[in-house]
Amino acid sequence: MAEKYYSQKKIGNFKWIFVLSAMLLASCSQTRFVPEQEYLLQKVELEIDNQDVSKEEAKSVLRQKENYKILGFIKFYLMLYNMSSKKKSDDWLKRIGEAPQLYDKVMADRSAEQLERYMGQRGYYQAQINQDVQFNEKKKKAKLKFSVESGDQYKIRKVNYHFETPELQAIFFNDSVNYRMRSGTPFDIYELEKQQKRIVNLYQNNGYYYFSNNQVRYLADTTLYNKEVVLDLFIGETQTSQVDSTKLLQPYYLNKFYYSVMPGNTPVTAGREHAFNFSDTLFWDNSILYANDKISYPPELFIRTNQMQSGGLYNVSEVENTFNALNRLRQFRFVDIQFEETYPGQDTNLLDCNIRLAPLNKQSTSFDIEGTNTSGNLGVAGNIYYQHRNLFKGAEVFQVRLKGATERLHRTVNDGTEAFNTREFGVESSLMVPKLLGPGKYIKSFGRYLPKTVFTAGYNYQRRPEYTRTITNFKFGYDWKTSQNYQHIWNFLDVNVVRLYEFDAGFINSIRDLYIKSSFTDHLIFAMNYSLIFNNQRLASNKRYTFARLNIESSGNLLYGLSELMGRDITVDQDSVTNETSEYYKLFNIRFAEYVKADIELRRAIRIDRYNSVVGRVFAGVGMPYGNSRVLPFEKQYFAGGANGIRAWQVRSLGPGTYKPEDENAYPNQSSDIKLEANIEYRYRLLGSLEGALFIDAGNIWAINNNDNREGAVFKINKFYRQFAVGTGTGFRFDLSYFILRADIGMKLRDPAAIKGERWIIGNRGIKGNDFTFSFAIGYPF
Repeated sequence: MAEKYYSQKKIGNFKWIFVLSAMLLASCSQTRFVPEQEYLLQKVELEIDNQDVSKEEAKSVLRQKENYKILGFIKFYLMLYNMSSKKKSDDWLKRIGEAPQLYDKVMADRSAEQLERYMGQRGYYQAQINQDVQFNEKKKKAKLKFSVESGDQYKIRKVNYHFETPELQAIFFNDSVNYRMRSGTPFDIYELEKQQKRIVNLYQNNGYYYFSNNQVRYLADTTLYNKEVVLDLFIGETQTSQVDSTKLLQPYYLNKFYYSVMPGNTPVTAGREHAFNFSDTLFWDNSILYANDKISYPPELFIRTNQMQSGGLYNVSEVENTFNALNRLRQFRFVDIQFEETYPGQDTNLLDCNIRLAPLNKQSTSFDIEGTNTSGNLGVAGNIYYQHRNLFKGAEVFQVRLKGATERLHRTVNDGTEAFNTREFGVESSLMVPKLLGPGKYIKSFGRYLPKTVFTAGYNYQRRPEYTRTITNFKFGYDWKTSQNYQHIWNFLDVNVVRLYEFDAGFINSIRDLYIKSSFTDHLIFAMNYSLIFNNQRLASNKRYTFARLNIESSGNLLYGLSELMGRDITVDQDSVTNETSEYYKLFNIRFAEYVKADIELRRAIRIDRYNSVVGRVFAGVGMPYGNSRVLPFEKQYFAGGANGIRAWQVRSLGPGTYKPEDENAYPNQSSDIKLEANIEYRYRLLGSLEGALFIDAGNIWAINNNDNREGAVFKINKFYRQFAVGTGTGFRFDLSYFILRADIGMKLRDPAAIKGERWIIGNRGIKGNDFTFSFAIGYPF
């Protein structure tokens, strides 16, 4: 009986294996939904014999395309579609999957025509397009290949300019360096279209409100010379315009400004004619503000944000700057700027400006909670946020964050294991004032975008088994933009006071690494820092975007100079273990830090298609302690590992150099003066809001001088490149609308702290459990 039961169970297992295998085969059968006499388009190739022509750009014009791939070779969405039911047309797998792309001769011929047209627009009028298709009758698949022989590119020989009025000609040639086309440049329609937009922008910046693309026209003659073009540029033509020619070819001046701050449920389409919605009206200069008693903003705010001037020429760049300045206030969910003629129907050239604003909620609160995992020590953290917009009725933004966290920490004591709950509590507040206060108000080079003065203050309490630490900080600085892509942050004053007490008996004296020991002393940071940020990302519209950030910081120079000048007493300390002495000045009975520090970060993102993208990052930083400091303050040191760094290592558990702590079970606390790191991540979309990723991370940290006595920690120019850690891994991202939830698992490939012969792990030793690190985080790593 038992044997029969075992036999039935075995058959049942085989049945499930058979079902799963059948499902897998069905998903792998790419031609399951390919009709008879049709062919699945397995691959589309494009070859161009000219490196000056972008293959990626040329391929985008093809109408005949294969199914999308992830990881470069898996047609994942076609697999989902093939797993769907043949009987149901609305199967959910069909909705999330992708139907097979079939070879279509008409579409292939049209693709060849599009390629020929594209090459012509790039100036290659003699380009030859060849297409070849190979059919596999047995597998019902087809491979399509396009080959492009570009030929010679046509060049511009001469440009003849034609202006409708002398005024248009004068404006153009006053800035001819940026707008004139030179002989010998390629005849490229794409570049001519960009030039057309620049010319239109030139005139719109000089008062020509109605000027548009219709007023800039090209006429090319390719018959006079061999592979050379005589180009005629017509500026100011009016025959194709719907606007009266007298309005089209005259500059307009700004007259009055009308601000409408929409109360309550007032439609955002409402204008100043809806005066009954507004309980308050303020007048200044040539401006009128319509508002109500629940939404109060002073006229001074709009005087600062408005980059336009009454009586000045209409200027589209000033309109954009005003729009951006209003958005930077973080006060409005809706900003709209429109113009209308002051006296419609009359022969005048005056414009009134209507600025309509819909405020965000004045106050808001939010709460979040997250799990933490530091080297296997589990914990929980929570934050409460409060924000008040328009705190002092001048568009000030006040924010407060309350943080609490606890973590169950296990450590070995006298051959036993003891559990200890670490605790952290903190408060951080900031106030953003949309104008310059302090010394910044005397600086005139803050750009056209709205500058801000930012105050930040905070207090943090941390209790650990070995010590208790408190950090009090205050920051005062400026935040401004000089263009849409460039942001500047200058913290004129950045003060941190760090105090440590309630040490575990013998903890400090047991540390023989002087660099780490110096991290557990009271210190004062009195710094100034500056950041330059470049970011050309525009939401999700950019196929490629770049982010770069440069940080420079200096601390303690002023205090050290004053201490020297005033002849203050010098404190002398001797280490109880090494007997080494150090001399330094104090302020308020606390040693102040003196150092310089600089780092740069560069990110580059490339969107391959709607399912695939690649993002790369490099980081380099160095900090140099001197004068009153032997080491960098702990808060200013670099560390490696963690969810946003080299993900195969836990945070602060890698480096410096080849250093390895004697106690591998100790709480990770490794940091140093120099950091080099590089990451590359391939992201691919899976189902709905689920996204996958593959990544490789590399880098390390190092000490800058021999004050650090950790073995293998010091940066050596002839050794550092052999001390990089390398990790790889995979992960998932869940797009929850308001934030991205991320889970990554990293695996060590190269461990610089391992013994020689085992640093490259694969092929030299077996893979262990501690070669893997799991991290949970919010947002993308970079």
